Parts: sequence; C-alpha cells; structure tokens
Amino acid sequence: MNIQIVLFEGFDELDAIAPYEALRRAAELGADITPQLVTLDSQPEVTAFYGLRVRPTGRLWRRDDSERAKPDVVIVPGGGWNHPSPTGARAEAQRGALPVALKELHSAGVVVAGVCTGAMLLATAGLLDARPATTHHLAHADLRAAGALLTHARVVDAGDIITASGVTSGLDLALWLVERFAGPQIAAGVENRLEYERRGTVWRA
Repeated sequence: MNIQIVLFEGFDELDAIAPYEALRRAAELGADITPQLVTLDSQPEVTAFYGLRVRPTGRLWRRDDSERAKPDVVIVPGGGWNHPSPTGARAEAQRGALPVALKELHSAGVVVAGVCTGAMLLATAGLLDARPATTHHLAHADLRAAGALLTHARVVDAGDIITASGVTSGLDLALWLVERFAGPQIAAGVENRLEYERRGTVWRA
C-alpha cells in the first residue's frame, strides 16, 4: 500500500519524520507499505518548523493525475498552529490549497490521517464536521469550534479519517496504521526495533 506524507513549509519535524521511519521499518519487516514524502506542488526542498530541510521525493496525488496510482493513505503533519509563524499548518489553512486537496483525496476514497495540528487542516477541509477527532491539547478549542467531536484519546480512528493528539503521537498513529493494515505481529516488531512502547488508547468508531 502507498502512504503519502504531505510536507509544507513550517511542518513539525517529528510529526512527519517519526511516522516515516516507523513505516519504513514496517516495510523492512515485510509489510506491503511504501511511505513517500511529498508536497502539494513539486518542491525540491521544504523547510520544517525548526529549520530541518527535507527533499521530498514526489507530489501529492490529485484526481487529474492519471499517470500515478492513488495513495491508500495520506498523512498530514501539523506545526506552527499554536505559534505565530508565517508558515505552518495555520498558514496552510489560510492559504486553502492543501485543505482543498485533502477534501478531494478523501472524496476519492483515500484514508486521511492528521498528526497533531494536522487535524486542523482536515477540519479546515470540512472533513471533521460532527466526526470524532483529536489534536494537540493547545488546539482543542479550535477543533471544537471547527465542528469536530473532540475525543480524548491518543489516536482516534473513525475509519476513513484518523487523527492523533500531540507531537509524539505520530509514532502511535504510524504503529496503529501498521497494525490495522499489516497486522499486530509486524507492528510489535516495529515497536521492538524502535525501542518504543505505544502510549494511550486507540479509539475506534
């Protein structure tokens, strides 16, 4: 399965890189998972919130993209929502292009997942209206105001939409994706290799 992690200027490093490594390790253990770092528009380099520079390897799938296979899952990091910044998730929400793309992907049958305040980009896209979701605790009021049903869990799996709470919860989200799509044995193997024990509860609809 193809999992795209969409990057944007000012994304939080751990929100994206932690899931990417966990998914790559799952592939090493035999999972049929191919993670890819992408951008909405073809960008040779993206600068994260704390200055990490990343070179994406592709472009986010769009409905008119007939030459490439549609991803199965798209993961959206947060970053910059709770801090004044000219870049980051809040800036992307205001710009509007990424939320439009996320809504398009969801309507095409792609599972969309938000890490931390990446959930606010899903909310801006109108995907969390009256849907259970979580995000970073500093953005709980914003998530409620956007119409989501705030759910206090580390990971909230509503089927076609998955959200995770704070920054480090990206690892828990990735491990849950591995368990859901590749089985608990591989997920446990990734935990062992990362020397990380999952935290909290996965809330399922």
